[in-house]
Amino acid sequence: TETELAIQKSLAELAVGRTTLVIAHRLATIKNADRIVVVNKDGIAEQGSHDELIEQGGGYSRLYEAQFSS
Repeated sequence: TETELAIQKSLAELAVGRTTLVIAHRLATIKNADRIVVVNKDGIAEQGSHDELIEQGGGYSRLYEAQFSS
């Protein structure tokens, strides 16, 4: 959506040269992050880039498929 694109653009501009912590429900918001950390009830479940997490086929991959397969 237009709003989501505006948020992604703003995050990209604000994050230049900084460490930025983003908590997001929509995975498109964090897709371009250098490192994504997936947290579950037991702690850190997975971490890596979007491509690495998709390749691993774990929880992040399943959530991503669920959000974008419809």
